[in-house]
Amino acid sequence: MKKNIAVVGCGHWGKNLVRNFAELGVLGAVCDPNKELAESYANQYQVNSLSFDDVLSTSNIDGVVLAVPAPLHAEMAIAAMKSGNHVYVEKPLAMNAAEARDMIQVAEQNNSQLMVGHLLQYHPVFRKLLHHVNAGQVGALSYIYSNRLSFGKVRTEEDVIWSFAPHDISMILSLTNQEPIAVRAETANILHPNIADTATIHMEFSSGVKAHVAVSWLHPFKEQKLVVVGNEGMLVFDDTKSWDQKLALYPHSAKTIESQPVLKKADVEFIKVPEYEPLRAECAHFVSVVSGEEKPLTDGYEGLRVLNVLSAATESLRLSE
Repeated sequence: MKKNIAVVGCGHWGKNLVRNFAELGVLGAVCDPNKELAESYANQYQVNSLSFDDVLSTSNIDGVVLAVPAPLHAEMAIAAMKSGNHVYVEKPLAMNAAEARDMIQVAEQNNSQLMVGHLLQYHPVFRKLLHHVNAGQVGALSYIYSNRLSFGKVRTEEDVIWSFAPHDISMILSLTNQEPIAVRAETANILHPNIADTATIHMEFSSGVKAHVAVSWLHPFKEQKLVVVGNEGMLVFDDTKSWDQKLALYPHSAKTIESQPVLKKADVEFIKVPEYEPLRAECAHFVSVVSGEEKPLTDGYEGLRVLNVLSAATESLRLSE
């Protein structure tokens, strides 16, 4: 297998990408401003440690993975695509919709594939949940909510909305298969006067579905839970549970009969999902993208749709001041 992937950024999350691409047999180079850190991974995986300029000019590199601070995403991705590379950029795709549109345009002009790291789109449990929703397992959707709560790690480049919520927004947009017609956010700035530490984002869709996302890095315990409510059942993806209990179906029904709400409760059923590391699935997908076998599941347009919601949430805060 050709070692044609360069990972730029070997820090907190980048080290996981380095490991996965190395184990897939395609890691060709690593890059990090901390040269000592980059050299340690280069030695561990027997690959080159390069500067970013060298990554762009190296002919045997075809895919560039960016695990760098969000404000650098657009500039570095555009440079990589103009150099003829396919690019996988960690979430959020960019800091605003204008940057994202520029990235998409450059990708199309240079025949490059642009992929954004919305990890949970590649999680086997979410893929199974989405399949059940699309197959009508829970009937017509009415409400979706997602909680992404933990104690740390606090960011300084972006607030908790931009850092935590992209994953949840991405899943909700896939489940509804549409963009919201209304977005409203509420936040609390606790540790820093200009950076939100906890937030709730409310969304409304033209189909009548409503959704909310709760995010915080000042929560006493970790919670990563997606709840999908339909009129014939409810699905729960709880990523803190053991693998065999991560996806639960509650076949409860909630209907209105002769103007009266009628609720029927049923026993929970756990849905079996083959166990596989989500990040490995995402990295393997990018390898297929670079080789020309597949188009990105989470492409620039998907990243832009998520950014539109993030931007609308931020704008709602500005208007409420």
